[in-house]
Amino acid sequence: RHDAIAGVTLAAYAIPVSLAYAGLAGLPPQVGIYGYMLGGIGYALLGSSRQLAVGPTSAISLMMAGALGTLAGGDPIRYAQIAGLAACAVAVLCLIAWVFKLSILVRLISDSILVGFKAGAGLTIIMSQLPSLLGVTGGGHNFFDRAIRISGQLGDIHLLALAIGVVAILLLLLGERLLPGRPVGLTVVALSILIATLFGLPSMGVAVTGKVPEGLPAFQLPGFGMLEFQELFPIAAGCLLLAYIEGVSAARGFAARHGYSLDVRQEFLGLGAANLAVAFGSGYPVAGGLSQSAVNDTAGARTPLALVFCSMALALCLLFFTGVLTNLPKAVLAGVVFIAVYKLVDVRALLRMWRVSRIDFYAAAIALVSVLLLGILQGVLLAALASIFLLLGRASRPNIAFLGRLPGTGRYSDSARHEGVEPLVGVIAFRPEASLLYINAETILETVLNALQKSHDVRLVVCDLSASPYIDLAGARMLHDLHDELASRHVAFCIVGAHAQLRDLLRAEGLAEKTDSGEWLRTLDSVLGEGRDGGLMSGKSDP
Repeated sequence: RHDAIAGVTLAAYAIPVSLAYAGLAGLPPQVGIYGYMLGGIGYALLGSSRQLAVGPTSAISLMMAGALGTLAGGDPIRYAQIAGLAACAVAVLCLIAWVFKLSILVRLISDSILVGFKAGAGLTIIMSQLPSLLGVTGGGHNFFDRAIRISGQLGDIHLLALAIGVVAILLLLLGERLLPGRPVGLTVVALSILIATLFGLPSMGVAVTGKVPEGLPAFQLPGFGMLEFQELFPIAAGCLLLAYIEGVSAARGFAARHGYSLDVRQEFLGLGAANLAVAFGSGYPVAGGLSQSAVNDTAGARTPLALVFCSMALALCLLFFTGVLTNLPKAVLAGVVFIAVYKLVDVRALLRMWRVSRIDFYAAAIALVSVLLLGILQGVLLAALASIFLLLGRASRPNIAFLGRLPGTGRYSDSARHEGVEPLVGVIAFRPEASLLYINAETILETVLNALQKSHDVRLVVCDLSASPYIDLAGARMLHDLHDELASRHVAFCIVGAHAQLRDLLRAEGLAEKTDSGEWLRTLDSVLGEGRDGGLMSGKSDP
């Protein structure tokens, strides 16, 4: 019973949103309904989330519009065929990702990158819908190009279409605040159709959806061979990355809320089944979205059966009620898209990153600007690359703590972060707070040698590896180089706090011949304590 109610509620939400997203993708309006109907059934069979709702999303719809236009060469039939082929390619990639356990994809894009990407996608989608809201022709290839073209068409604004769109947006906002979980969108759409029909708005120049074909989708094989691999792969890979990250992020939240575990690898099969069903049903790539899943959850969905009930309701709509959608104003659909995506522009999160972590803010800004300039597909791929380079950049500049003694204890802490620590006389003790890898080995060596250059009468350098879980050959070579440089300056060198894997590699690389391997297991205090008893810490003897 709960799933039946949730399914019908989700269908009421899906009808206006799917019509709007299909238009955003440059496809006939019924194709959006196909995506919800077939994608939901496919996911229900193999997905692991109980509340995730699958269908067209704003980002993927805009990606389709940007990527398929040039490939189709202006042929609408070829355009639709390529869209179905893209969905089939996403399904194939999902199967490959499931076989090779590539769920690490969800970690490729950091939260900061995702915030910037979503903001860029939201602004781009809003800009793409402004022509429908204003009743102008629009045009352009990216956010700024569209903005320039629309600014030149402000004198041609259709005031009646604009008024209808603004009223629809206000009603949707009020409904979102006052009637959460209710089919406000469907109600606004129904009212707009009624008003457009009664007052003859199409004859007044208000653009409407037009006739939506009745009947269920015709099942057919995707147009294999229409595109070369190098043309199809970037589209499918971008869709998969977007779909998997957005879907798993949403599904994890609902799983945590309802107390069950989510199989992130299984999600590849669920997403693949959804896209395969859509590919054979004349649709385009689909994904699990947060907004539609929230509607499904709020309406009481307890199992994926809610998606099956939603598909049944949508099938009935396609069979018997498409005629009533003929006079649906496009300005209202633009308003539906506005309400669906405006929250993607999370200004508070961007301001918080500016205050807390500038590097995260810059990463988000890169993603935002790349989407605005290059589009959704190139933007998401650049965002993934930016995440990887951000990770490498952080790993290449680890914090290196130069240690001092906490007064009255045998504990040591970072002198730069804690006031009142006692400096170590004649000793530099440093702790790399990261694995010692090829990307940071040179930085660590330079930092230690710079500290040595600034110090006087140093007789011992201690490397505390207690915070380094892993070391590679370049890290071991760096320790060799550090030892040799210190030896040339008549400064002793020892290593403490090395974990098991580190000790194995250090021994294999010959560090035991240059340092006392018996000290590798010891703590910093035990080594410096002996030096203190022997006069090292007070400067009374050589190490």
